[in-house]
Amino acid sequence: MKRAGFTVVELLVVMTMAFLLMALAYPAVHFGIEEGRRIGCLSNLRQMVAAAYTYAANNGGRFPPGVAYEIDGRRSAIHAWDFSTVRDWDQGGQPQVRPGLLWEGAGDPRVQQCPSFRGTANWSGDPYTGYNYNVSYVGHGAGEAITQPIRPSQIRNPSTCALFGDGEWEGGANKFMRSPLPAPGDAHFSGRYSGTQGFRHRGMSNVAFADGRAESRRDRYTGPYENLPPNVGFLSEDNHLYDLD
Repeated sequence: MKRAGFTVVELLVVMTMAFLLMALAYPAVHFGIEEGRRIGCLSNLRQMVAAAYTYAANNGGRFPPGVAYEIDGRRSAIHAWDFSTVRDWDQGGQPQVRPGLLWEGAGDPRVQQCPSFRGTANWSGDPYTGYNYNVSYVGHGAGEAITQPIRPSQIRNPSTCALFGDGEWEGGANKFMRSPLPAPGDAHFSGRYSGTQGFRHRGMSNVAFADGRAESRRDRYTGPYENLPPNVGFLSEDNHLYDLD
């Protein structure tokens, strides 16, 4: 007589084998997902470098400032390099977030979202987040010791001058990349450690340099600061991956 179906023991054996196979496959699947996010992030950063050079070509040969302010009787705006927050008082003064200086007011803001970043923007109203911009040597901007951004020709070694990267400080992002040691443009800035990079791509941090190259770097430096969160740090112990030399 033919037996129909499986016994309870046989079903348990099959289920156990299925769970074991899933456990073995999970690391490979997780690696593939994270690798896809890392590559997507590098693509975003390359687009930012291209946009920075386009901005320079359209705006007197200088890179965009890190931030600029616009205030008059009817309108106020904070123009950051990635997003602008505009309030039109004739329209009730409600904040409207638009693509920022880097994008000259137009473009797809989703480029500003690192696929692996899950923290907050640390900046009111930003819908996307995860990246920062080298204001210590390149962007400068309002509130800095040097307010005028540099020209691309001032970068003597583009392959070692970071423009954009994975910005992160504790649970949130930061917009403004700071070198580990004081720089002429931000010599009076006291919260330098909050301009760090996030090492969130399987222990690596993505960065785009002025020569257009974007890469993942594993070496994390703490500079002169103690007790940095374990997932953030600087790209170099000194300023050589931030400065113009």
